[in-house]
Amino acid sequence: RATMKSLRFLSAEAFVSNAEFARKSLNTVAHNLFPLLFKASYLLEQGEVIHDLVENWPLVDFNMGKLLGPTVDYQEDLSHRTCSVCLESCLTGLRDYVLNYSSPYMKKLKVVDLTGIKDVEVQFCECKKTMGRWARTQLLSKLCLELLVYLQQAQRNPGTFEISIDVLIDLFVTERNYELVVHALLKKCSCPLKICCVAFRSDNLTLQKFFYIIKLTDPSLLRKLEIVHNVRLEMEHLEILFNSTHFPLLMSLTLPARTFNVQRFTATDEQMLTNIGEKMGEMTQLTELCMSFSILTGRIQKLLSPLKTPLKMLDVSNCSLNHADMAYLANSFHANHLESLDLSGHDIPELYPSTFFKLLSHSSSVLRSLTLEDCNIQDTHVNMLILGLSPCQKLHEFKFVGNPLSSQALKHLFTFLCELPILKNVEFPVPRDCYPIGTTYPIDDATLCRFDHQKYESVAEELNLILLQANREDVKASTPLFGSYDAAVQETNNELGAYLIKSFKETLEKFTTSFSKMS
Repeated sequence: RATMKSLRFLSAEAFVSNAEFARKSLNTVAHNLFPLLFKASYLLEQGEVIHDLVENWPLVDFNMGKLLGPTVDYQEDLSHRTCSVCLESCLTGLRDYVLNYSSPYMKKLKVVDLTGIKDVEVQFCECKKTMGRWARTQLLSKLCLELLVYLQQAQRNPGTFEISIDVLIDLFVTERNYELVVHALLKKCSCPLKICCVAFRSDNLTLQKFFYIIKLTDPSLLRKLEIVHNVRLEMEHLEILFNSTHFPLLMSLTLPARTFNVQRFTATDEQMLTNIGEKMGEMTQLTELCMSFSILTGRIQKLLSPLKTPLKMLDVSNCSLNHADMAYLANSFHANHLESLDLSGHDIPELYPSTFFKLLSHSSSVLRSLTLEDCNIQDTHVNMLILGLSPCQKLHEFKFVGNPLSSQALKHLFTFLCELPILKNVEFPVPRDCYPIGTTYPIDDATLCRFDHQKYESVAEELNLILLQANREDVKASTPLFGSYDAAVQETNNELGAYLIKSFKETLEKFTTSFSKMS
């Protein structure tokens, strides 16, 4: 669906489409037109014009989210276009803004905010080459260090060193870019471009490196902390982190798999868990918590009850929750505020159906995203599920792959889903009748793809027809067999794969050594 452009925006497109003319004429352009020209250049992927606009930016702030988001002149949101040509031009333009020979007192720029860029699966830019969060972290760190070298080597105006621009960014650090980012953070005081880490994600890092770099990011500014793949953070390390580091602005926390395992708890561990809960209680801004693939049976209340601010997002998928945990969630003050909830990997119909529906009822007025993957939801539970979902009129996303539902049950469910007014994304399972008779759930990876693909395509077509006939072509329905799209994993999958192979090899070597000693 084409978005209307104002005459001003059409004029801006015409102006920047001739890159050579636009670049020569920039010094005659009114300062208040720079944002308009930037968005037009970004839409047309005019890298050279973007570079020069940023190099000569006349305003106090440069906010990517606002510049590329919906504007009066062009409503289309371009912030999900992580076009490599545009972003590289933008960042090199920022470096050259500092190096530009014009007098420093003419320079007004104080804050650059890169946090509004959204990484998505489908890119609409013509070059089809994206620059993800990891690559943006890499490039900005590299440019900051290059800038220091330029300034030291060349006889620049001494006033250049007085330029100080805060660059707000979501950093993504792995083993491969660790040294470069550390170097850039250590030199932050001397560099005119000050890296200000607002969100931090780490994958494939040793604990020692993680603890070192987290201190360098200035945790007092962090709003989001994600410790995800291959960072072996366990409960005792988390306690050390919270005891040694203060996160006053932290709003979102993601912990790696197996951070907690209550199956092997001692009295000391119970105290440690209490301490961690109390430390999280001191984080008065914390509203998003992801603790998937930990074993938390019977301990949810101990962790969450000290929180003073209600959670808006909770991911406790595959955490072996029991009835007491679900009862606490359903009756806690968090329930009425949950906008996003993931309870995947729990046998909801068998373990706590009524308590779950009570939780759903309490969160129904605000719930936007619900994930119930591998929850043993069967055909006999569909009517009850529909009843529970009916009040969830703000539901935007519903994911329920991995459940043993027949194609008939899915059609019944889809007919209901058409009635949810702002639903946009549905992830549904391969129907049970597409798999060989006798297939057991949850389905293992080896069996996952062994279904009747032709029959699945036919059912998927029928489900989309139900949406179409209800005038709901705005709803995207899909079956991601191996989980939802993760931009960070997609960008670093080669490194992740290499790390997993190395880890497997080390485990195998340890096993062989132990076996040899026993022999």
